[in-house]
Amino acid sequence: MTQTQAPNLQKTQDKISPSSQNWSNILSKLPSGERYLYELFTLIKEGNLTVINPSGKAFHFGEESSPALILKVYNPDTYDRALAFGALGFCEAYMEGWWDEENDKLAEMIGLLFRNNVYSKASQRVTIPLLFKVITQRLRTVPTNIQNSRKNVQHHYDVGNDFYQYFLDPTMTYSCGYQIKETDTLEQMQLQKYELICKKLALQPGESLIDIGCGWGGMLIYAAENYGISGTGITLSLEQAALAKQRIEQKGLSDKIKIEIADYRQIKGQYDKFVSIGMFEHVGKDSFTTFMHKASELLTPDGVGLLHTIATQGKERLGDWVAKYIFPGGYLPQLHELTQELWAAKLTVAHCENLKPHYAETLKRWAENFTENREKIASLGANYDERFRRMWYLYLQSSETSFRYGSLGIYQLLFFKGKQWRLDIPLNFSME
Repeated sequence: MTQTQAPNLQKTQDKISPSSQNWSNILSKLPSGERYLYELFTLIKEGNLTVINPSGKAFHFGEESSPALILKVYNPDTYDRALAFGALGFCEAYMEGWWDEENDKLAEMIGLLFRNNVYSKASQRVTIPLLFKVITQRLRTVPTNIQNSRKNVQHHYDVGNDFYQYFLDPTMTYSCGYQIKETDTLEQMQLQKYELICKKLALQPGESLIDIGCGWGGMLIYAAENYGISGTGITLSLEQAALAKQRIEQKGLSDKIKIEIADYRQIKGQYDKFVSIGMFEHVGKDSFTTFMHKASELLTPDGVGLLHTIATQGKERLGDWVAKYIFPGGYLPQLHELTQELWAAKLTVAHCENLKPHYAETLKRWAENFTENREKIASLGANYDERFRRMWYLYLQSSETSFRYGSLGIYQLLFFKGKQWRLDIPLNFSME
């Protein structure tokens, strides 16, 4: 850790809790930032959280009968950062090494905050510093124009193929997997996801498939090898495109699959089938209509498409911390917006499925791989320093809890172009 660690819990004085007789008096004597954080934690009714401050004092919140999660604050600046910037500031403090969960149960601690609505309460806090920070960031990254979209994508996906290889599976798939059995490996989950999509699209040998946001080419490779299609993958990431082309060549599929570095708005032509997996989150609210109309334009008459995207049931479309450090320009849709925009583009939804728990399990496995390969990631160079690694670990852990306990879902919407749903496109997609 970058800060001097606080004493062990056993060495601290008796824990202070909201049920203490002098709780109000104790709170009134604390600095405003520390007082603000503890007032938030009084929302905790389910679970058990103990906070050890830099002076070694222990504050208890929740149920004594539950297993204890221990938040150790090393740097008192943590409190002022949270007071000024809410959840954004608390996450930034973690990146700096100012606090930790004592037993590395970060996902469990974040889950505790989600279940007790602490996170949502903190996100509602709007201060002048936070407002300025958020507005400035969003103006710089709004993806309405192609140049911004390219910069936003490259910010996240061009951090290095070697880096992604250390926590993804051998298929290099960076999207929600599909779990059938608890014992499924990450690779099995991703292959099962590809198989599910191929079944939904009813892919046939000789058909053409376009993949918008193709990543490292996993979907197209699977579909070409198992269903005999030809395909085109679209990405704005230079590093993804380079590795995707290399993998396609190694598998002898260069005559069937091509990769283009382009914005989806620049693509021409028509295809029998359309797929987009984990890309729509980068489109931006102002471009929802543009994307759906482009999907329609790219499909042949009576063509079929599938959109796989994160969506939210909450009011917050992307947390301020994620928007600043992880996915600049990102904007999560709500399900009704997706169906309305598809309908406006004359694309009819035939089937909708929420894979919410599957993404929680996928993220859990990514975090496990990340932890196992942390030292290898550090060896990649100065850009992968402790702050970078803590940022990514927090992203993976908090994302898991967002799907497990929060308002995030991951939807697959199957749609068709034309006036009549084709009988050769079945709606029984059982993977059991």
